[in-house]
Amino acid sequence: MKKWIEVKASESWSILKIASEFVSAYDRMTSIGPCVSIFGSARTKPDNPDYINAVEVAQAIAEEGYGIISGGGLGIMEAANKGAYKAAATSVGLNIDLPFEQKANEYIDNDKMILFDHFFVRKVIFVKYSQAFVVMPGGFGTLDELFESLTLIQTQKIDNFPVILFDSKYWNGLIDWLKQTMLREGNISAEDLDLIHIVDTKQEVVEIINNHYNNAGILRPNF
Repeated sequence: MKKWIEVKASESWSILKIASEFVSAYDRMTSIGPCVSIFGSARTKPDNPDYINAVEVAQAIAEEGYGIISGGGLGIMEAANKGAYKAAATSVGLNIDLPFEQKANEYIDNDKMILFDHFFVRKVIFVKYSQAFVVMPGGFGTLDELFESLTLIQTQKIDNFPVILFDSKYWNGLIDWLKQTMLREGNISAEDLDLIHIVDTKQEVVEIINNHYNNAGILRPNF
């Protein structure tokens, strides 16, 4: 019984820690302006074409007046922040405390690095302060972020903002499976697939984002 009481007390205090993460992140992100989140593998090396593409995509987006948000680590995250840095734009890193793979990159604004303990808090901040998601080639974490955003849009919990997959060769197998298995089984609708844009150039990325917000007539956080 004593052990159970101690566990309950510990869980109660953890709620306060979670709340403090939200409060701190909200305070620091409130004034960043319109930003685009870029996701992708932490394992991608600087000489990899995916890394080079991510730098160019991020720079092109930043030159249109958007800041860039990444997961704050290495690989594609570093490339995204580097692109923002090259364009002298806002460069945000939402880092996560992990036992491997994750350490901060050098291209994040000094006051725009936020370290999280909880993945779900971090994902809320990604969505709340992003006007679009650009998804570069990546692994499980990238898929998690992709389907989190699609689910929130599909269920109308957030505004319908652009979700852009970069590199059709990498993503087409996944899209084919969604169409041939998930759609065929009736687990998604054809309209759900329209939420996804697949591109191969930075110009397409910029055009999709600008067209979306020119048509909407506003730039704002999603909820």
